[in-house]
Amino acid sequence: MTCFPFSFKKTSPISKHNLNNNDEDISGIHNVKIYTYKELSKATNDFSQANKIGEGGFGSVYQGRLKGGKLAAIKVLSAESRQGVKEFLTEINVISEIEHENLVKLYGCCVERNSRILVYNYLENNSLSRTLLGGSHNSIYFDWRTRCRICVGVASGLAFLHEEVRPPIIHRDIKASNILLDKDLTPKISDFGLAKLMPANATHVSTRVAGTLGYLAPEYAIGGRLTRKADIYSFGVLLVEIVSGRCNTNSRLPIDEQFILERTWELYERKELVALVDTSLNGEFDAEQACKFLKIGLLCTQESPKCRPSMSSVVKMLTGEMKVDDSTMTKTALISDFMDLKVRKNQESTTIDLKTTSSYNTSSTSEQQNSTITSVATTQYDHNSM
Repeated sequence: MTCFPFSFKKTSPISKHNLNNNDEDISGIHNVKIYTYKELSKATNDFSQANKIGEGGFGSVYQGRLKGGKLAAIKVLSAESRQGVKEFLTEINVISEIEHENLVKLYGCCVERNSRILVYNYLENNSLSRTLLGGSHNSIYFDWRTRCRICVGVASGLAFLHEEVRPPIIHRDIKASNILLDKDLTPKISDFGLAKLMPANATHVSTRVAGTLGYLAPEYAIGGRLTRKADIYSFGVLLVEIVSGRCNTNSRLPIDEQFILERTWELYERKELVALVDTSLNGEFDAEQACKFLKIGLLCTQESPKCRPSMSSVVKMLTGEMKVDDSTMTKTALISDFMDLKVRKNQESTTIDLKTTSSYNTSSTSEQQNSTITSVATTQYDHNSM
């Protein structure tokens, strides 16, 4: 079990002259290596376009070679980024205190001048959105065994965050572009800027509704109700994407096939789930296992959060340690149109903003929904639903 405190304290000596009024930023950083701007500029050849490997609403990501020769992914937050001080500190403190095979590793950060920069381990094969779901951009063949390993890996990482870390962590933005792949195609959950820590005895918490359309649990998006089951819903969507090889929304398909969860449920009812499996596999997959994975995806995206399995149960179902019981499974919940979103009337000064977010790359495909919802909300927690 991994435990870490909520309190922030400064342990790294930083020159106030270099910080230029960034004392508020640095006061929240501990147990993290501090890089100078000069070091990171040199590592990326002055943040050259040739070294850029991704771009999103939070800024740009560059490949860099640190002193000593180590490759790194250097995430530079833009001045206009909606990821403010709080999100920056959240990402640092969450990921710096935990370690797991299926989580990205934070090397350090830079808060010099007006810059806020995160330095992560470099992952050679970008993200699932760029590769598996990237259409013509895809240069990697994902065979069935590899897809299974990716599904189990992501599930294991989430189970660790939800059930082994104390306090538990809700990621809030599980999606294909936030699953990065190393040279062996081992999946790493990334981008903890929206992560929420869950105090063990919390009955309520003030939070923002945050996440990406297509992956966002409806009860959370519409009612402001955040539990670990919101991450489980997002994982269910991702699981179906990995098996099918297509994004959760594709406006170029016939209307009844545009939303992958609706299509999955329809095929499930007709006992034709195998028809959803990625055709690029050319029939070289375990049909029974593929249908099982799709059923798990449906279990994770049921309308009632209480009916969704825990992530540890999901891992056991994926690995065959637990039977997949779909006898009482209910229809999946879906938000098919952003304009249908309604935030509870009793929430005052509520704002809903759209922005694009990314770990390495957001422009993987025209159908991929990269809009992230954020709104102010006060959430009551029902421990029975967590």
